[in-house]
Amino acid sequence: MSDISILVVDDEKAIRDMIAQSLRREGFSVITAADASEAKAAIVNQRPDLILLDWMLPDVSGIELARQWKRDEMTRELPVIMLTARVDEDDKIRGLESGADDYVTKPFSPRELSARIHAVLRRIQPEHETRLNVEGLELDMGGQRISANGAAIEMGPTEYKILQFFMTHPERVYSRDQLIDRVWGGNVYIEDRTVDVHIRRLRKALSPSGFDRFVQTVRGSGYRFSSQV
Repeated sequence: MSDISILVVDDEKAIRDMIAQSLRREGFSVITAADASEAKAAIVNQRPDLILLDWMLPDVSGIELARQWKRDEMTRELPVIMLTARVDEDDKIRGLESGADDYVTKPFSPRELSARIHAVLRRIQPEHETRLNVEGLELDMGGQRISANGAAIEMGPTEYKILQFFMTHPERVYSRDQLIDRVWGGNVYIEDRTVDVHIRRLRKALSPSGFDRFVQTVRGSGYRFSSQV
């Protein structure tokens, strides 16, 4: 599970450190944030696979933060597990209605938290399956290999990341700015034309097998991965 990154958002350093240490022992990559501002920056810069979110934060409540993320097209797919000392049923319902995918009350054991994380990832993020196959174009995430009808395809690491993103988010149009945020990360300055260069390289790698047709230009909007012509 070392390829899975988790953002821990909690204003209490002792709790953040305890959770982070436990998750790292489980093999997760961990990012931490003490408040909503740090959490938002972490998502732009590193984009986690799952967020552990404390209800009580000093600037914006976890409930409101979860609502903001679920309203935003760029973050609505991120699974959120709410962490809170609130145990009332009404509070739990409020947490889930805010968009949280699960709700864990404090105190909790590391084993329980790990089990909840694995359950949410299985339910929410099918992109963590080790292999994706679209009409013979196969992406092996574990080995970071691409093949077309069984024949290996060579491509650069950036082209691989773009293809992985496309294959886990098919049939949707993404602008160049959105691709920069999702593939490179918001803390890196990339020009729009750099995206176009890597798209051309990706198509060149796929063209001998004919799968370059899956990487489609949507004029005036951006790019889409689709097996539909």
